[in-house]
Amino acid sequence: MSTPTIRSRPTVPTKEPSIKASDSATPNVDQDALNPSLQRQPSKQQRATQSLTSTVANLANLLPTGTLLAFQLLMPVFTQNGSCDSATRAMTLVLLALLALSCFLASFTDSVKNSDGQVYYGLATSKGLWLFDCPDLTFKASAAADVNKKREFRDWLHAVVSVLVFGAVALRDKNVVQCFYPTPGKETQEVLNIVPIGIGIICSLLFTVIPTTRHGIGYPVTPGK
Repeated sequence: MSTPTIRSRPTVPTKEPSIKASDSATPNVDQDALNPSLQRQPSKQQRATQSLTSTVANLANLLPTGTLLAFQLLMPVFTQNGSCDSATRAMTLVLLALLALSCFLASFTDSVKNSDGQVYYGLATSKGLWLFDCPDLTFKASAAADVNKKREFRDWLHAVVSVLVFGAVALRDKNVVQCFYPTPGKETQEVLNIVPIGIGIICSLLFTVIPTTRHGIGYPVTPGK
């Protein structure tokens, strides 16, 4: 009697899980952001331009406060935020001329303090200081004959320099530039970028070498002067 044969059940191969690193599983990391040294640094020319531009901006402090405030408030209105037509362009030009004249005349003004502590403003003449609104006639006459307050060469120099500084500040104003040069060419844009910086450097040297001794209208009065 033959014994029955037992067939073995076929074994199913087990599938091992694949351990493959997926690129999609790892987040993309910007290597430039991890390494600050690889970030783009401003060039020397850009840093120099920014420094010179800030110098021109600091020169605005040498202008009369009232003139500078009027420029900042009225210029966006007159230029319609840089969108000028023929009428607003002419009015803007007249406004710039008046503000420049204000800077020029303010360089010849000075202030004196009376014995009671009251400060009076006046205009420097070839003989002294002509006070505007001083009720004391004796003090007014003494100021008019004060040779220390008479008009000098440095007053003319500072008047011209103040007008140049105002022109440099105006050329750095975007509303003024867009009003008179809405689509400047390459050469015009170069002039608008370079001229104000050159004026700012030269004027800053002049103000440093030949400082003014006056405290006129729109300028702070130094205590004790």
